[in-house]
Amino acid sequence: MAELTLNGLATRPSQVWGGVRLVPLVREEPIEDLRLDARLYDADAGVVAVDPRTVYCSYIPHGYVATWADDGAPAAAYGTQLRDSAERDRAPDRMRLRFHRRMARRLDKNRLRFLPLHLALEGYLALHFGGPELAWEEWSQQAIRRGLSPRAEEAYTGGAVRGLADALRVFEIHPGQCGVLVHVADALAAAFVVPHPADYRALHSTLVHDLYGELIYHYAMLGGPVPAFGARVDDTAVRSLADLRAAARTQRDEWAAFHDGVMAGGLLGGDYTYDYVQQVGPYRLSRLLPSFERQRENHLGELIADDAGRLAYLKTFRLSENQVRRGHLLTRLAAGDWRLSTTAAAMGVTEPELVRRIEAAGFGYLLRQDVRDHYRARARRGAPGRER
Repeated sequence: MAELTLNGLATRPSQVWGGVRLVPLVREEPIEDLRLDARLYDADAGVVAVDPRTVYCSYIPHGYVATWADDGAPAAAYGTQLRDSAERDRAPDRMRLRFHRRMARRLDKNRLRFLPLHLALEGYLALHFGGPELAWEEWSQQAIRRGLSPRAEEAYTGGAVRGLADALRVFEIHPGQCGVLVHVADALAAAFVVPHPADYRALHSTLVHDLYGELIYHYAMLGGPVPAFGARVDDTAVRSLADLRAAARTQRDEWAAFHDGVMAGGLLGGDYTYDYVQQVGPYRLSRLLPSFERQRENHLGELIADDAGRLAYLKTFRLSENQVRRGHLLTRLAAGDWRLSTTAAAMGVTEPELVRRIEAAGFGYLLRQDVRDHYRARARRGAPGRER
């Protein structure tokens, strides 16, 4: 397990639109030898062949193409491919599908196409996807033969998150900006980082097409406006332009320390498992899986970083409490070799309570019906056992 750091990036004062707060991330030195551009897709849904027996289906509006130089020389992005406005506005006769080969696919020696955010979400859906490795008698034949298939989760596009599209439209892009942290009702919704300021300008608007969790959608619907950042300078201590610059730097640094330590603390202070996906020249593309610790923020993600830990690309997705609960439960079951008695003892609950949690998480179909009925009857009789 390791923490996530925004190595090479600095936080700047936020801008606010209603309940949406956008916090810019800037680089003093942009990354020149790795560039990103978007490929926009005109299909309503995408189908990705993860392996010969597994497919991933979702709304996939665009993919990213990473281009790099082996010798460290500056690389140029190919540019965003835009759809014709007449085709975009015309209602389709039927749902259109686009088929993709793998989440990350090398196009040539120095170019890699990957599906942003879906790379991270597929890692969550595949969490212990194979199900029980030992055929314990409690598990159904479906669980033994097919594991958790099919596995589904819900998310909302950025267009459904109230205020986000307007905030992105009026947002002022800073010089040197290479990323943004998106807060909704002052809850961190997503982080987005790219290698170069030109990449950010090209990809800034794609945030409205990204997926956001249930928690963020409801915060946007129910939350009110958030306060804007305001600098307070003691005018009695300012005697020159140098004093004013120093006071402004102090305010900026205090805001950055507060934001990174408190507002983004759930993202930056979490423990993550790094799952290597592909080599991208001198960089590595990896998935981030959280610890699934209950009663705290948990973020999925994907990143590109070099061996020194310098962050070139990052995109994250905040899980809802229900999604955290499912991830936590699957992790505990796998750690206990999918044996109910072992897992219940490790969690400090009774076996009927564990079965109740499995059913509440939507995984009841994995258990045999007679086993579920048996544990329900024990729970009604108030079977003694350990409780958390």
